[in-house]
Amino acid sequence: MAILDLVEFPNEASGEIAHRVPEDDSGEFRMGSQLVVRESQRAIFFRDGKALDVFGPGRHTLSTQNIPLLTGLLGLPFGGDSPFRAEVFFVSMREFTDMKWGSAQPLVYRDSELGMVRLRAFGTYSMRVQDPQVFINQVVGTRGSYRTAAIEDYLRSVVLNEFNDLLGDVHTSILDIQQMTKEIADASRAALADDFRRLGLELTTFQISAVTPPEEVQQRIDERSGMAALGDMGAYTQYKTAQAIGDVANNPGSGGDATSTGVGLGAGLGIGQAMAGAIGGAFQGQQGQAQPAASAQTWTCPNCQATIPANSKFCPECGSNLTERQCPQCKAQNPSGTKFCSNCGTALE
Repeated sequence: MAILDLVEFPNEASGEIAHRVPEDDSGEFRMGSQLVVRESQRAIFFRDGKALDVFGPGRHTLSTQNIPLLTGLLGLPFGGDSPFRAEVFFVSMREFTDMKWGSAQPLVYRDSELGMVRLRAFGTYSMRVQDPQVFINQVVGTRGSYRTAAIEDYLRSVVLNEFNDLLGDVHTSILDIQQMTKEIADASRAALADDFRRLGLELTTFQISAVTPPEEVQQRIDERSGMAALGDMGAYTQYKTAQAIGDVANNPGSGGDATSTGVGLGAGLGIGQAMAGAIGGAFQGQQGQAQPAASAQTWTCPNCQATIPANSKFCPECGSNLTERQCPQCKAQNPSGTKFCSNCGTALE
């Protein structure tokens, strides 16, 4: 195996937190080899499975002055020029943004207004490595490369566990939670700090994008807000009734089918009656009292001259049969509705 005289890692992949050089095995180093560390990196020397020294940004020459721990372990013969086997972990210190978290299953929440409801919450957070040596020992281990995707599921479960506990202490309605998201996010970040620090990480930001109820609860909230926006429920009922009557009139049945037509007419009559009652009640409420109905049409009984309803078949005063009209001149009987006597031509009005 070739001796590594220059050790660096300039091509960091997207989402890559740590990378080992060499990636598959330990490599051959010797005193005088050059180590180049970027501004956004830290380098950790390992030999025989033990972390020895952490190097910051810059060019470093491997010597007894800058890696005393390594020198003490080597016990090098030949004046310190012989090669030795070791590996270097390059750890990215940049901030990893747009890390996502969210509830795969609904969270049960005790709402102060709606009772027990199920909520879904999701958002983003950002993090960075705080202690490279702890992160390598606690998380990366012996893997040649480590990316955020490898730890994202675990961190998501940690976030949700703390978020559930915190949300349980918020005794309010989901209608008010949106205006509290910043306070809840700040509290969540503080609560998660120790969980991340244990892994050598730092939680730099934490955001709550939304806390939403299930679709059926959202529909009920929409209905409630719609009712509040309408204001006058009586006027709205009249409007909807008139709209329904118009729909029945425009769709009386299917293809002249007697059953469909009968159902449509029956529904129309029922809606019409409901509308009449609604309009009458609203009109009565506006005027303070019911308005009298228009007088029905009347006519005069040809026998006793009493004023009776126009559609009467018998006179309620004298009992005369009104389906036939008697001529006052010649006493001939004429069919109801006849205007002139068929016998003598006398006007029957």
